Amino acid sequence: MLRNPKARITANLTIALYLALLATLTITTFYPVQIEGVSVPLMLGIKLLPLLAFAVPVFRGNNRGYIWLSFVVIFYFTRYVVSAWLSEGAAAPVILTILSFLLFTVAMIHLKVNRPVASHPQ
Repeated sequence: MLRNPKARITANLTIALYLALLATLTITTFYPVQIEGVSVPLMLGIKLLPLLAFAVPVFRGNNRGYIWLSFVVIFYFTRYVVSAWLSEGAAAPVILTILSFLLFTVAMIHLKVNRPVASHPQ
């Protein structure tokens, strides 16, 4: 549930970054070179399933889903920071690091903007 106009903006940004991360993960499975002898559906499943589990909460703007998505995105961020470091700045890991960082940050901003109004007991 979106509580104000700013929440709609942050929700749309989160959706865009979520889709960009999924697309980039899919593209990097095949480009620059596909690994020989490895099952492509297995690779895609391992890369995408943890994120795809949050598709419904992301598109509905569910705060609890955004919180859990952020926990999972931290693992992606960590993995791609290490990969970028070990590959000495290869483009794909750097792009995935940036996308996962931005997704986490915008999701957290969305949670701040979209938090419920506290009711004060009288």
